[in-house]
Amino acid sequence: MGAWDVGPFDNDIAADFCGELTEAPADERILHVRRALTTVADHGDGYLDSDFASEAIAAAAVVASQLPGGPAVTSPYAPAFLLAGGGLDIPADVPPLALRALDRVTGDDSEWRSLWEESPALHERALAEVRRIRAPLARACTAG
Repeated sequence: MGAWDVGPFDNDIAADFCGELTEAPADERILHVRRALTTVADHGDGYLDSDFASEAIAAAAVVASQLPGGPAVTSPYAPAFLLAGGGLDIPADVPPLALRALDRVTGDDSEWRSLWEESPALHERALAEVRRIRAPLARACTAG
């Protein structure tokens, strides 16, 4: 994983995902988000590759940013349409899917987790970013 920082968009794979999301037709963007989340949420117990995890974290951050109280998208590597003030309609079934994906990313047999655990201080910062994304997702799940 070519990580530059701990943010959800701050690695090569996430930046590529955001570029693809921006280039996708507006009515197909949620399909890309859902695919990234489903790939991880439904991965099973096998070892989870960090590339899939990075895409899922970026997708979950996109979803969270569109929910009430969600974190603002400010990273220059985030989807350009969000940075320009655009949005994405989030179906009700997507926040729970995003939570499942984040649980898988931070759980056992995750390369993302293993890589960040190599540096305890950075691992804690990366987990704090995931918690920041989780909060609005969890609220959306309990509100509906």
